[in-house]
Amino acid sequence: MTNASGTRPSDARTDWEARIARRSDEGGTAALPDLPPPAGLTATPGHGHVRLSWQPVDGAVGYLVHRAPLDGDRVSGPFTPVDHLGGDVLSVPDTWYVDTTGTPGERYAYAVAAVPEVTVTGALSGPVPAAALPAGGEPPTVTLHLDAGAAGTTLHRPWQPMIGSERLSQLLCRDRSGGREIGAELLAALRRVRDEIGVNTVRAHSILHDDLGVYREVDGEPVYDFSRVDQVYDLLLGIGMSPVVEIGFMPRDLASDPDRTVFEYRGIISPPRDWDRWSGLVRALVAHLLDRYGEQVLGWDFEVWNEANLEVFWSGSREEWMRLYDVTARAVKDVDPRIPVGGPSSAAAGWVDALLEHAARSGTPVDFVSTHTYGSPPLDLRPTLARLGFPDARILWTEWGVTPTHFHPVNDGTSAATFLLTGMRSAAGRVDALSYWVASDHFEELGRPPRLLHGGFGLLTVGGIAKPRYHALHMLAQLGETELPVRATGDGADGLVQTWASRRADGSLAILVWVATLDQDKRDGDPALARRIRLVIDGAAGRPAVVSRLDWEHGDITTLADRLGVADWPTDEQWAALGAADQLPVEKVQPAAEAGAAVIELDLPQPGAVLVEVFGA
Repeated sequence: MTNASGTRPSDARTDWEARIARRSDEGGTAALPDLPPPAGLTATPGHGHVRLSWQPVDGAVGYLVHRAPLDGDRVSGPFTPVDHLGGDVLSVPDTWYVDTTGTPGERYAYAVAAVPEVTVTGALSGPVPAAALPAGGEPPTVTLHLDAGAAGTTLHRPWQPMIGSERLSQLLCRDRSGGREIGAELLAALRRVRDEIGVNTVRAHSILHDDLGVYREVDGEPVYDFSRVDQVYDLLLGIGMSPVVEIGFMPRDLASDPDRTVFEYRGIISPPRDWDRWSGLVRALVAHLLDRYGEQVLGWDFEVWNEANLEVFWSGSREEWMRLYDVTARAVKDVDPRIPVGGPSSAAAGWVDALLEHAARSGTPVDFVSTHTYGSPPLDLRPTLARLGFPDARILWTEWGVTPTHFHPVNDGTSAATFLLTGMRSAAGRVDALSYWVASDHFEELGRPPRLLHGGFGLLTVGGIAKPRYHALHMLAQLGETELPVRATGDGADGLVQTWASRRADGSLAILVWVATLDQDKRDGDPALARRIRLVIDGAAGRPAVVSRLDWEHGDITTLADRLGVADWPTDEQWAALGAADQLPVEKVQPAAEAGAAVIELDLPQPGAVLVEVFGA
C-alpha cells in the first residue's frame, strides 16, 4: 500500500521531506493592525557580533531583523531578513537581537520591522550602520553585578509544565533499538525528566492511532476499546506524570481517505467520513477517561489534532479543520464543560488568528491556544489574544526546539543547549508552557535511530545518556524561587552573554550564565564570541560556591563519544564510560572578597554555560 504521495511506507522520510514545507489551505484572516516600524533602533558593535535594540511596538507578536550591504554610506542592495538558519520562523519576540552572521569588519545597514501575525511583516525602520569587530587578543570581559539580598520577583519556569514524546504506544513496545528495549527506556526517560527536572505532563501524537485499537466498525456499527490507552496512561500516571491528550490521528475505519498518511507508522491524516461518529468517538474517549481516572482529568488539556496547517498532517482544507475543531471541542465539553480544550496545535505559529476569529464568530470554546515553532524563541502571542477577545486563554507552545529537522547534527551538541536556555529565558512570564520536543531518542517518526548520535530530537540518547540540552534543562531546574535583577556591562552584555540569577528559599543563590547566538552556522563555536565573565555579588563575601560547566569539554556527549571511538553503537565498555560521565562535574570555588562582595571570574566559550551556586549565609 502507498501513502498520499505514492511512496511506500519505508519511504516515509522521502515523502516527509517532499511535503513538509507545503502549507494547507491558508485562506485569509480578518484585518490585521497596521503596525508602525519600531523606533529607536541602535546597533552596537562587539567582537564577533552586532547587538541591535529597539523600542517595543504595541500589538506586535515579534520583530523581523533585516540587513543590507553598504557601499560606503550608501545602501547598495536590498534589505533581506537575517537568516540564523533555524529552519522555521525567523521573527523574534524580544526587542533586541544579536547578529553573528555577518563578516567581521564589513559594514551593513540594519533595519527592523514589527510583526502583527507570523505571515505578515510591517514597514521597515530607518536603517542604522554597523560592523562586527574582528577577534583580537584575550576575550573581552563582561561584568555581571547583582545583590544577594535584593527583593526580586517570582521566577517563572516555562519548561516545567510539559515535555514532548514519541507516541505513547511505544511504552508498550518490547522491540530493541541499539540493543535497548524501547518501551522500558522511553518510560525511564520520562521518569528521569519528571524526577530531575520536575516536568508534569507529556504531549505525544497518535492516541487514536490503530496501534492502540481504539475504534473499529463491526457490522457497520462503531466499537470502542480503550484498554490499551488505559495501559499507557496508567504507566504515565505511575511515574507521576499526566498526559496532554492530543486528539488524533484518524482511525482507519473512520477515515474518509485511509491511504493519506504520515510517518513510518502511517498516522492517517484525512478528515472523518462521518462527523457524527467522530464526535461519538471523542465523547466516548473523554467519558471513559473521566470515569477511569476521576476528577484529575478536569486538569488535563485536550488538544485538537497536530499541525493541520501543513499538508503532510492534514489532507483536508482549513474550513474542514475548523469543522473538526468545532465538533471535537463540543464533544469534549459535552462530557464536562470544565475540561480544557484548545488548538490549533499548528506549525510555525500559523492559524492562531484564524482559529480565534472563527471561535469568536461561532462561540466554540478555546481554553488555550497551542502552536509550535523551532529555531527561535517563541513569539509573544498575548497581543493577538487580547485583540481577538481571548485575553484569558492560556498560551501553550506544545512543540519547540532548536530545529524542525529530523537527524540534524545540531540536536546533539552544546549550541542546542544554549539555544534552549535563551528560549526559556525569553518565554518566562509570557507563556504557560514551552514544551521541548522530545524527551528521548526512542523516536521513530521517520525511522528508528540508526546510531547513538544521529541528530535525534531527544534530550536523552538511546541508552538514556544526557545530551547537552538535557543538562541545560537540569541547570534551569536548579534555579531558585526568586529571580534577582542583574546589571551587565561590557562587550556582549545582555545579548551574547545572558544571565538568569535567583535566590532559593534557604538563602543560597543559583546564577546561570551562558554565551549564545541563534546563528546555527556557529554551532561548532567561534573563538571571537568567547568571553571572560566577572561575577560580582553584593552581600555574599565569604560564602563558598560551586560551579558546573557545560561546553565542548564538559557535558557534551559528542566530544566524549569521539574520544571513546564510538562507531554506530557503543560497545559494553563504551556504554559504561558514557554512563559514568552522565552528570555535569561540580567544582568547588572560593570567591574573592571585594568590599563586601563575592567575586568569581571564569572563562566562557561559545557555546557554553555555567551554573554558579553560592551557599547560604
